[in-house]
Amino acid sequence: MTRLLVVVPSDTDPPARLGEWLTDAGLELDERHLDAGDEVPADLSGHDGLLVLGGPQSSLDEGATELAPVRDLLARAAADDVPTLAICLGAQLLAQAAGGSTRVRPAGPEVGATLVARRDAAETDPVFAGVPLSPDVIAWHHDEVERLPGGAVLLAANPVCDVQAYRLGTAVYGLQFHIETTPEIAASWAAHDPVGVAASGLDVVEISERAAAAHPDLAEVWAPFAGRFADVVHARARTRA
Repeated sequence: MTRLLVVVPSDTDPPARLGEWLTDAGLELDERHLDAGDEVPADLSGHDGLLVLGGPQSSLDEGATELAPVRDLLARAAADDVPTLAICLGAQLLAQAAGGSTRVRPAGPEVGATLVARRDAAETDPVFAGVPLSPDVIAWHHDEVERLPGGAVLLAANPVCDVQAYRLGTAVYGLQFHIETTPEIAASWAAHDPVGVAASGLDVVEISERAAAAHPDLAEVWAPFAGRFADVVHARARTRA
């Protein structure tokens, strides 16, 4: 089996539907949950790809010592061009690990169902090429990528966030937005993030209902995206066989 290491910084953001799509695409998921004290390996010699999810931690919090080995692993993945998908917090850690920077969002949190705009470079990207011009996503972040690492390719943005998706090398992807959620996960985030909800101009019920309504469209776009990412992981596994 093609093995994907899955780092879960917080059990508030499990792989959920994305994990199901990747499993359906033939990947064996090796999940490491930081909340449970699971060890993060120093390298990816035993795996063919990497998925790093989100969490309530801040990429800027030096006290979040559990994130240091994740950042180190992402640096190794970027240096070796190992197929990687880093989401939200993961995308911020990836940017830091590869020489970029992050910051607290000056305009306040971006939360809830929203749209992102695919950039021109996405048209020829093997994973993003099948994504429509303005796909639905779930945003939920208080920090953002301030400066992309050198050589990074911007793949998506929107009017309130300049970096929504990017690629390093040929196979290392950062997504500021979420594609893995369920309506229940989004509702839980809304219930536990009064600052983020207040920034949206909606209440907990409204933001949860809008997120739930977007999930069928998310699945239509991002399940095939997950399949294309799995193809990249499978391709690397074949070269290692």
